[in-house]
Amino acid sequence: MDFLARDTVSFSEEFWERIDKTVVSTVKNHLIGRRVLPLFGPLGPGATSINIDTVSVTEEDKDGFVKTNGRRFVEIPQIYEDFSILWRDIEHSDATGIPLDLSKVMLAAQALAQKEDRLIFFGSEFLGHEGIFTTPGVPTLPRKDWLVGDNAYTDIAAGLAMFRSKGIIGSCNLVLSPDLYVQLHRIIPGLGMTEAERISKLLNGNVFESYVLGTNKAVLLCAEPQYMDLVVGKDIETGYLESKDFNHVFRILETVALRIKMKDAIVIFE
Repeated sequence: MDFLARDTVSFSEEFWERIDKTVVSTVKNHLIGRRVLPLFGPLGPGATSINIDTVSVTEEDKDGFVKTNGRRFVEIPQIYEDFSILWRDIEHSDATGIPLDLSKVMLAAQALAQKEDRLIFFGSEFLGHEGIFTTPGVPTLPRKDWLVGDNAYTDIAAGLAMFRSKGIIGSCNLVLSPDLYVQLHRIIPGLGMTEAERISKLLNGNVFESYVLGTNKAVLLCAEPQYMDLVVGKDIETGYLESKDFNHVFRILETVALRIKMKDAIVIFE
């Protein structure tokens, strides 16, 4: 029996196909971390841990024993969100041919996407995982007032210069909280373009807004796989959880973990 327990209920393939399409399309509209990070996997639902290597990982031997320095292992945690569909709604849809209202599915998928992005950007104290903004030792730059002159552009250029000075080479992505993203959409006097358009050209279009960041958050990433990635064990999928009061309870789940291999590939603007 598959652990998703789909074979324990008699829903049609068309039913599950509609659920899957709704979940996938919803998370694609909301996930930001996956847009900027390379993926490693899927490794399968049985993958429970993964190694995180620094660039200085080495092997050391002594008296016939060998150990690896610069390597640690972390758990690949499970993230989930549940939703329910009323049994009468399913019966009505089957009897009349009217499609089910899948709003609850969309809301659950949206909540799961938010949980994944929060894990990526802020980590989890409960899980013992660090995020992009909470990893100690990540480089920072002071953020000037982005409503004044070309401060935003010069700040981003300074971040790129910091990467180059440390030998960090690759495609760069800017992720902003909604308030800072809005601040960039003002016309620059004399140029006839917005600050967002100017910065977007500098970064080849890789400017993203993430509402999980809250306010006053900005980070520049050189998200190449040698510097960081997102490990995927079990990719996002929906299973059947239980029947409660005749109604049907489902669970959307995944297993993922962020790996930061080189902190110098991150610049946080504070």
